[in-house]
Amino acid sequence: MDEAVEWYHQRLLTDPDAREARDYLRRRGLAGDIARQFKLGWAPDDWDALSRGLGASPDVLQSVGLAFRNKRNKMQDSFRARVMFPIFSESGEALAFGGRILPGSDDPAKYKNSSETPIYTKSKILYGLNWAKADIAKNDQVVVCEGYTDVIGFHRAGVARAVATCGTALTEEHVRLLKRYASKVVLAFDADAAGQGAAARFYEWEQQHAVEVSVAKLPQGKDPGDLAQSDPDALHRAVDSAMPFLGFRLQRTLNSRAIDSPEHRARLAEEAMAVVNEHPNPNVRKLYAGEVATKVGLPVSDLVAIAERGVRRPAIQVAPKRSNGPMENAEFAALVLLAQDWDEIAPWLIEALFDDDANRMAFVAMAETQGDLQAAIELATPDAREVLERAAVTDLNLVPDVEARTLIGAAARRELRARTRMTDTATIEEDRAARLELEALNDTDRERALAAADALLGWLDRRSQEGNRGD
Repeated sequence: MDEAVEWYHQRLLTDPDAREARDYLRRRGLAGDIARQFKLGWAPDDWDALSRGLGASPDVLQSVGLAFRNKRNKMQDSFRARVMFPIFSESGEALAFGGRILPGSDDPAKYKNSSETPIYTKSKILYGLNWAKADIAKNDQVVVCEGYTDVIGFHRAGVARAVATCGTALTEEHVRLLKRYASKVVLAFDADAAGQGAAARFYEWEQQHAVEVSVAKLPQGKDPGDLAQSDPDALHRAVDSAMPFLGFRLQRTLNSRAIDSPEHRARLAEEAMAVVNEHPNPNVRKLYAGEVATKVGLPVSDLVAIAERGVRRPAIQVAPKRSNGPMENAEFAALVLLAQDWDEIAPWLIEALFDDDANRMAFVAMAETQGDLQAAIELATPDAREVLERAAVTDLNLVPDVEARTLIGAAARRELRARTRMTDTATIEEDRAARLELEALNDTDRERALAAADALLGWLDRRSQEGNRGD
């Protein structure tokens, strides 16, 4: 097999009949040093050039999948008119090949892979591991691709920890092999295409082999081989921003349907909770249920209950939002921002803005720890702790846009409704001023609106302190 790798490689580098292959590889950015690094080769369009040129016995050629006996009992090469990608063991021993046709070929099989042999088992071999293992161990992370050119693309972009399966799905043997080098597995292919069956396997492997499976956020319609030429930094960003496997699938689902009616919200919630409930860990399910509730505007408690039961085909009754549903969502969205970007919103929040008890206690815990999320979780009551844990893992892209003045306006209206029988002149005047500021809160002049929010925030804070003193 080592001799075959070198034979194909030299044909690519030097033979006139490989000119078209060299031109193709040059257009793909795979010529020169890249071709030499990955030992790329060319199988000529000849019946038995390798069989004759290699000098190995017919039995050996057949046993390693390089040739076979045709109907005329003649030795015939397994690969013809293909760019060759040699597949090595993790220690660098040549085991097999993948061959790609050139553009314009009438061969319907774009890729052809070696059949399994005594030295090559697809479910146990990963293309590129021999080159990637050092960088995998260094980063405690491996990037798993679909094809040979994807792996080379990642390496060209400086992400030298990429490997690929060899024409088969990722298997437990692959995961067991990778676990020897890293505990984080990033999938650089369409993780939704495999469907629910694959998801169950990934979650099982995460538990059994203590690995974390996430998904690289590749630009739509782009493969790593192309990005390595057009935008290599995109490959770094895709890996750096990889999402947990369940989070990725859930986001795909939540973005798949409009939520412009109660019926659509209920259907989307059912589809999303079906994805969430694929996960075997009920605590993980409950955390993601909060994201679904935030997105579709349904009560968190209802979806958490579905997550606790773990039903695979949840049914959600169509019903209007609870009257306080949007406000609950605004409060939670503010807590998500507070947990993940404290400085952005903390100066605009006080306890009186939170009407929901769990949300209010979650804010109190965050305020008392000055934004130290872990300390706040330890300090919080059980209900508030659950809110903070959900806020910590909720993707900011999945929560509705919220400004502090939304909460300020709602809190001011609650306070004014509760103060309908005031007789004290000063208090009545304060309340009248608060009503005027409330009207200005949504002024098209943003500076005026922010000034109104600031004034109302001070008024609410004073009312809260007076209430604490028993006024």
